[in-house]
Amino acid sequence: MDLSARAEGPEILDAGDVGPDMFAAVMDDLASVSRVMLAHAPTIGFLDRATRGMPRGASLSVLDVGYGEGDLLRRIGRWAGRRGLLVRLSGIDLNPRSAGAARARTPASMPIEYATGDVFDHAGDADFIVSSLFTHHLTDADAVRFLRWMQQRARLGWFVNDLQRHVLAYHGFGMLARLARWHPIVRQDGQLSVARSFRYADWRDLLDAAGIEARLLWRPMFRLCVEHLG
Repeated sequence: MDLSARAEGPEILDAGDVGPDMFAAVMDDLASVSRVMLAHAPTIGFLDRATRGMPRGASLSVLDVGYGEGDLLRRIGRWAGRRGLLVRLSGIDLNPRSAGAARARTPASMPIEYATGDVFDHAGDADFIVSSLFTHHLTDADAVRFLRWMQQRARLGWFVNDLQRHVLAYHGFGMLARLARWHPIVRQDGQLSVARSFRYADWRDLLDAAGIEARLLWRPMFRLCVEHLG
């Protein structure tokens, strides 16, 4: 795989022909990937920084774009409980199977609104908009469009948590996935996700094209994140 530029082509889960049982199995393994790779830590760190001055009992809303099986939103719900914040959680995901998978894994005591649709058709605002492993699914043009969309819709800030395109991440994930015996779709899509992801210079070009100033952050496990507050 040539990683000098972003790879093209859809991931298997982006297709509409994955059956419900296989989709559920892949979602379960993806949740395991998130735990092993500490995937949610950068987003929780962003919310910690962004809400540092908020008193206990303060209310806020968080929208997750591309929520998958909802594990990030549930993690945010638990974080908000520890912080004593009243948080309204919602998500938007293009895959019609995601909402059912997310609701099945979400306890009734944690009300989360899971919507299905195209993010660019989503009209609602939120205090914070976050996404994890979403932007690498977009073309460069749609990534610029998404940056502008978040800039318009997020009242207090937004955070992109995605992968860094790196040879060690590409081959390392393949080996880890085989050792962990994750679903073959997870292995194949995971490596393609790395190949479709961004490098520092890519994000700078996208931000310049969008006319937005934002902070780029490297995080462990080859995470390259983009943060905007205010």
